[in-house]
Amino acid sequence: MRIERSILVAFIGNYLINNIVGAVVALLPLGTPGGTTQYVVYIVLAALMAGVFTWWALKGMGGLKAGAIFGGIAFLVAVCTALVSGIAGVLTQTGSLSQLVTVLPNFGPFLFNWSTLALLGYWVIPAVVVGFLMGR
Repeated sequence: MRIERSILVAFIGNYLINNIVGAVVALLPLGTPGGTTQYVVYIVLAALMAGVFTWWALKGMGGLKAGAIFGGIAFLVAVCTALVSGIAGVLTQTGSLSQLVTVLPNFGPFLFNWSTLALLGYWVIPAVVVGFLMGR
């Protein structure tokens, strides 16, 4: 498996899932904004997109192991992107390293939130399924 390709595909996949899928779900008339229905539709569409990006990353190879590796890499890319985006956002808004030091411990609770489990699920589960189907 080409790790560099997996990282790049996961990065663009994470970007498109966060922006395009988020925009599509926001435009759908699903009731109150931020409601449970909206979040479920986001997870389903994100999982479908993650499956497409898994297929793209695993073209020419396949298998359960390759899918699991790609899903894990994609999850780590998404978490690292969130960390770097948060750091850059604080530095851009405040321009202060001392403010960054006070905000940085807030990333721990982000990691132990149920939405991180959803992030893990919508990257790893479709990747394993697509990898398994491509390996057959």
